[in-house]
Amino acid sequence: MVNSVAFEQIAPVFPVLDVERSIRHYAALGFEVAKYDGDEDYAYAKLGNIRIHLWQAPGIDPETNFSSAFIEVDDADALAAQWKAVSDAAEIRCPTSLPVDTEYGLREGAHVDPDGNLMRFAHKIA
Repeated sequence: MVNSVAFEQIAPVFPVLDVERSIRHYAALGFEVAKYDGDEDYAYAKLGNIRIHLWQAPGIDPETNFSSAFIEVDDADALAAQWKAVSDAAEIRCPTSLPVDTEYGLREGAHVDPDGNLMRFAHKIA
């Protein structure tokens, strides 16, 4: 059966230990962040067409968290430079790896937030 519904967007739900800390982190990266009305343990982060949900999950272990998202961007190097500068200056340092060319035709980097949520980002190699 063919699906007749038009999909418009997907948004990962990242588990976090502290919603307030995550709000500060994602805001520093350039996201617009707001708490969900009526729920102190839930927030949304938006940057361009990207949306990420932040859900306070007590007991999450950042070392074993496997939550992730892949983000297509127009310039992975520029994004890495921006996020690395923010992360290096932040009170909680979060690694941003500089992009590398992959064998599958992408220039790809990554950022890990304070709770171990991985955001891989890339652009197609021309």
